[in-house]
Amino acid sequence: MDVNGYNPSILQEELDRCFICGGQAEKLDRHEIFGGALRKKSKKDGLWIMLCHQTCHLGGVHKYPKGYAFLKAKAQKAAMEKYGWTKEEFINQYGRNYL
Repeated sequence: MDVNGYNPSILQEELDRCFICGGQAEKLDRHEIFGGALRKKSKKDGLWIMLCHQTCHLGGVHKYPKGYAFLKAKAQKAAMEKYGWTKEEFINQYGRNYL
């Protein structure tokens, strides 16, 4: 865990590029897949990715709910595989099923 409470991402290994487009030209933001009340849990469980600040973060996942739903489903699948959770156990942790 780093000083900001982030465990390593279980979704992305190459943190010097955008998870969505692979770009490196723009400033990158660390984006927790599950925010709000689940932000700390998302950081602890490694459910975060790097996104281009303007293009894929502000102009992408925060503007288009379908794209965000895709990321949540991908995160759920990764968490279930990594932690050996069933769908019900994931729902217990994150409140709903995204698959």
